[in-house]
Amino acid sequence: MYIIVIGCGKIGSAVADLLSKNGENVVVIDRDKSAFDKLSPDFTGFTINGDATELQVLLEAKLDKANMAIVTTEIDSVNSMVSQIAKDIYEVPEVIVKINQPDKAIIYRNTDIVTLSPTDLFIDSLRERLAGTSEDSIDEESLL
Repeated sequence: MYIIVIGCGKIGSAVADLLSKNGENVVVIDRDKSAFDKLSPDFTGFTINGDATELQVLLEAKLDKANMAIVTTEIDSVNSMVSQIAKDIYEVPEVIVKINQPDKAIIYRNTDIVTLSPTDLFIDSLRERLAGTSEDSIDEESLL
């Protein structure tokens, strides 16, 4: 599979390393060249230093050939724009986007874009751990 990871922060670099280790063809895009230092020395993919909101960077990455795009920047508006460009313009079959603020999930309602929120994943995991206790004793809003 040919997979493009946009954003090489903690999550993006870990995802890129995992995909590379699993033998996938991976390209990582980040506007901060030093972000690529987070990649494992064993990373076998390619890196592109540039802004993924610029069409030329997406063309260089060959987004039109990608089987999957994973968008993991720290800026929800960038994630929204890039994921929608990947899905709607380049028709990437599978697009996964990280949502930093859970209330931004509404943007993706009625789309085929898969959303993952670290906050929601944490809350869901905590809820599972506390399943034996009264759920009424936990105020979800105070955890956010």
